[in-house]
Amino acid sequence: MPNENLHFLFSLFVVFQVKHFFADFPLQRQYMLQKTRPGWDFVYPLTIHCLVHSLLTLIIVSMVNSSLWWLAVVDFVLHFAMDRLKSGPKYLGRFNDQTKSSFWMALGFDQMFHHLTHYFIIYTIFTNTIV
Repeated sequence: MPNENLHFLFSLFVVFQVKHFFADFPLQRQYMLQKTRPGWDFVYPLTIHCLVHSLLTLIIVSMVNSSLWWLAVVDFVLHFAMDRLKSGPKYLGRFNDQTKSSFWMALGFDQMFHHLTHYFIIYTIFTNTIV
């Protein structure tokens, strides 16, 4: 692998790590945290949160290879499904006691899933951009 390809790949990992931090923390508003609501009241807050993630992914992908715009849709769908699984009171959201290991296992699983999603996106960008 030529050196510039390695730099490109490493840069993608860093950019997506920073993207994840900004979308999950500074850009996640109080309203979006209502994604834990029972019933269908979670849909709008979670949709907005996932739109932030997918919009940032779209910006990154567009700067590198705009034909891969669909990766933003993949990011939206997978992030929506995982966050609902993590925060839904009938699912992993029932483990909400931070003093118990079950809370931290659920949070760790959530974060691992998001990172694996980013690895798939990075792999797709890399293999469709580098010749």
